[in-house]
Amino acid sequence: MPDAPNTTLPPLVEPAAELSREEVERYSRHLIIPDVGTVGQRRLKNAKVLVIGAGGLGSPALMYLAAAGVGTLGIVEFDEVDTSNLQRQIIHGSSDVGRPKAESARDSIREINEFVDVRLHEFRLEPDNAVELFEQYDLILDGTDNFATRYLVNDAAVLAHKPYVWGSIFRFEGQASVFWEDAPDGRGLNYRDLYPEAPPPGMVPSCAEGGVLGVLCASIGSIMVTEAVKLITGIGETLLGRLMVYDALEMSYRTIRIRRDPEREPITGLIDYDAFCGVVSEEGTEAAIGSTITATELSEMLSSGRDIAVVDVREPVEWDIVRIPGATLVPKDRILSGDALAELPQDRPITFYCKTGIRSAEVLAAAKKAGFSDATHLQGGVVAWAKQVDPALPVY
Repeated sequence: MPDAPNTTLPPLVEPAAELSREEVERYSRHLIIPDVGTVGQRRLKNAKVLVIGAGGLGSPALMYLAAAGVGTLGIVEFDEVDTSNLQRQIIHGSSDVGRPKAESARDSIREINEFVDVRLHEFRLEPDNAVELFEQYDLILDGTDNFATRYLVNDAAVLAHKPYVWGSIFRFEGQASVFWEDAPDGRGLNYRDLYPEAPPPGMVPSCAEGGVLGVLCASIGSIMVTEAVKLITGIGETLLGRLMVYDALEMSYRTIRIRRDPEREPITGLIDYDAFCGVVSEEGTEAAIGSTITATELSEMLSSGRDIAVVDVREPVEWDIVRIPGATLVPKDRILSGDALAELPQDRPITFYCKTGIRSAEVLAAAKKAGFSDATHLQGGVVAWAKQVDPALPVY
């Protein structure tokens, strides 16, 4: 890839018909910006943008895309609104808890801008539907929080010949970039140039496991929409070829140049992304075979007086939220490093648990390798315990 600085790309969308009187009034603050003007606003009106997820990043993205006057917004979302979403997913409200997120987001968008055509795709994005769906839109925005979907979005965008804006958040940090394999200026890049391989399972916690500062969604979501507007209208310098990294604690932004990986294999089809990303490692999967118990089974064992050591492998902040009575906290990293193996009891069976069962499977593999042959792990983690054994406990 050339070292020349980023240059303006041609507009992604042709202008729509003339704006109505109501639209002129609504978008007047755009129309008086020389670089946007009436033509730019008509491009926005004619644009079809697909947003993957109506969650933390999807919420501000959808709201600002609607406010900006993007004519057609597609939403890929199959989940329901949960109380824990409200801390950051601002497109939903308390009255939406239990409702499909797609429908809640649609209603909020209609309140923001009745001129927007909202199209709901209430299904899980899969290899057998992604390319065909992407082909219906001009631009994709991906703010998903798992690696399997990120690689799926990337590969499907390449095959559908579509640009997409990517964002990611975790705790106090966020990242954003633009990927477009078929960029007209020859700077074709995709997500695999930045991350050729997914990190090992458990190395990078999800937001559900590690947390995220709610307002960070607005910071990164607004960058994503800014890039979308620039791509659609053909103004400014996009993040194509650059990664923007934001640190909220330092209040700092920095950009890192991305170059095409010369060893990258061409994308010719879609794959099994769960297997590619390894939601649980092979060692964890193998260790869990025959050594997994349910919350109900663990409860019955404890109630019957069986002498079982219950070990919580989460972080101390998670332990403070909710725990299984009688458990001992030994964080995962201390066990995997070997530092805490001597603290584990060897005179009785051990059951490990985490939030949902992924981290505990990794710990189980390490424990079995260290000689704890009768160890087990809890399927579904403390979330399953709260739902199946003690519904009075909070779920995070």
